[in-house]
Amino acid sequence: MGKQSLVFMVVATVVFAMPVRAQIQPNQQAIADVAAGKIKEAKASWWGFDPEDSTQSLQAAINSGVPKLTVDNVGKPWIVTPITLVSNQEILFEEGVEVLAKEGAFKGTGDCLFRASEKENITLSGYGATLRMRRADYDNPDLYKRAEWRHVLSFKSCSNIKVYGLTLTESGGDGIYLGTAKQWVTNKDIHIKDVICDKNYRQGISVITAENLLIENTIMRDTNGTPPRAGIDFEPNHPEERLVNCVMRDCLSEGNGGYGYILAISPLNFTSEPVSLRFENCKAVGNAGAAFGVGTGDTPERAVDGTVDLANCVLQSGTGACFSVFKPADRCAITLTDCSLLADEEGTPQPALIVFGSGRDADQPVGGVKFESCLVRDSAERVPMAYIDRGGGVPLKGISGTLIVEKNGQRTEVPLTEELLAEWMPVTAMKLIPRVSLEGLTLKPLVAEAPAEKYAFGFAKVRRTGRFLLYAKEGDEVTFTVDYMQVGKYAGKPINVVITAPSGEELDRVSAAFMEQTDVTFTASETGVYRITADPGGNQLRITTSSHPLDLTSDDGPIRLIHGGGDYYFWVPAGVTEFAVRVGGEGTGEAIRAMLINPAGDVVDEVDNNIQTHQFEVALDQPSKGEAWTLRLGKPTQIAWEDHYVDLRGVPPVLAPSREALLVPVQ
Repeated sequence: MGKQSLVFMVVATVVFAMPVRAQIQPNQQAIADVAAGKIKEAKASWWGFDPEDSTQSLQAAINSGVPKLTVDNVGKPWIVTPITLVSNQEILFEEGVEVLAKEGAFKGTGDCLFRASEKENITLSGYGATLRMRRADYDNPDLYKRAEWRHVLSFKSCSNIKVYGLTLTESGGDGIYLGTAKQWVTNKDIHIKDVICDKNYRQGISVITAENLLIENTIMRDTNGTPPRAGIDFEPNHPEERLVNCVMRDCLSEGNGGYGYILAISPLNFTSEPVSLRFENCKAVGNAGAAFGVGTGDTPERAVDGTVDLANCVLQSGTGACFSVFKPADRCAITLTDCSLLADEEGTPQPALIVFGSGRDADQPVGGVKFESCLVRDSAERVPMAYIDRGGGVPLKGISGTLIVEKNGQRTEVPLTEELLAEWMPVTAMKLIPRVSLEGLTLKPLVAEAPAEKYAFGFAKVRRTGRFLLYAKEGDEVTFTVDYMQVGKYAGKPINVVITAPSGEELDRVSAAFMEQTDVTFTASETGVYRITADPGGNQLRITTSSHPLDLTSDDGPIRLIHGGGDYYFWVPAGVTEFAVRVGGEGTGEAIRAMLINPAGDVVDEVDNNIQTHQFEVALDQPSKGEAWTLRLGKPTQIAWEDHYVDLRGVPPVLAPSREALLVPVQ
């Protein structure tokens, strides 16, 4: 018995030590039969398998056009570089199969594990199979150029697509991306079921444009990397794109670095096809951002119409709200039926579980949401709803229904009357003082000559749009330095710094590299104010040095800043009797601290931890003789500080780093 046991153990050890399937040579006869149409079902290993790199084999198998292709379990991962899908094919990944992105590959910023553009009739099925990339590698700037588009599955302008049962993990972008390959051609008839999107870099799923989209029993979890970091983000890029008949059913979004579910649909407007989105029995738990958010354009003209319905959904807050809405009341009606909005007692939702908000340019009431028997559970001493009014005195409208409010185990049915909403969400009326246009104004330096250090503006970091004014005389040699910096883990690419002469003609266009400082020089072709424009997108930009007076401005709205603490000077022209300065944080939970200081150095007013718009209103005893005021911005003492804005009313929209750098109207 002892000898027999010993022999068995030795044999077992030998078997265990044998290599799992090594390289497999192509089966030429089987390949020929597929090419001849004799075989309608095939195995990918017929085209060979190389444990170091099976790209050629797998791509050849797909390119064969066989109607049904099985990626068989050969005992080792199918290591590949980017793979392109074809139309009219079902691909079955056997249980236990792992398709793995090749280490050191995927250098292109848009390289995806599997992609299809303008294709149709594709099924990818793989219960117990995994499609895996190498997120940690792509996040290393020493190895890879920063990007957020290295998706596991990318479908662009495709139709009749099915994805079942797969685990999609560790991408450098999204688990699934539904975008466009041909302008305005949407994805149609897409069915995603029983899928797990795990540990992806930007989103679990991004939906740019889709019609007849059904996502069922799908998990989107642990997204973290570049913003928005959501479980799923419906995010069209153009008004011509569409979100029509999109349904999510029995889905879970958990542990993501941003929102659970977000509808970032502000690029759509009143000319767009109305949206229709429905969420049934979906759940959001433990996400860092709001559990569910909707944001459209600020005004009815900039906002899409349509419907958004949530039924029997459970939305648990993380550090954000359970449900946040930023949209005009008369656009995109929203209904929540039998939903549960639950406070995560370990989180710090700000400023309530349900948040309404107006945008900076809002000019019509916001709201348009109906709550039908929705449970709100929150042990904190706060009202269920809050209003962040960035438009300044914008009223609420169309908020109706009934909440079931639970505190300390006690439930109370609360009808949403106008009186109660006014108590919960008072609207602060602000005096409407119009903006001043720079069109037609001639500007000149307040101080004729000053040291160059007075023109340094390094503390003014702008985001999305950078608009600067620079004064120079004909023949002057002008130099300034642009510092183009990263925000979070946003990808970046070179941007143009455009210099426009006082006459309106473009004088020069200089490329600024991402995460570098760029020195710009030009010779002034005429005397006057030059415009300098640059758009850093989601990242940030500042001009750190300048040889000439340099100010910050905005063409038609507030000046947007990020972490822009410092003293900003602005000019109150002669004859002005009243003006206003509006300040506020940009996002939910983002605030600002600000002081308004008069020419004598006295603090006229101040605000701290301000999320929604605060308006400093100044009525002068005597008309101004022309004077410089100061706005001091800084980090709030309690609430997070990131994006914020300044909106000058009744005075020229010009901010300077010093009194000596101010450009003022010629009077």
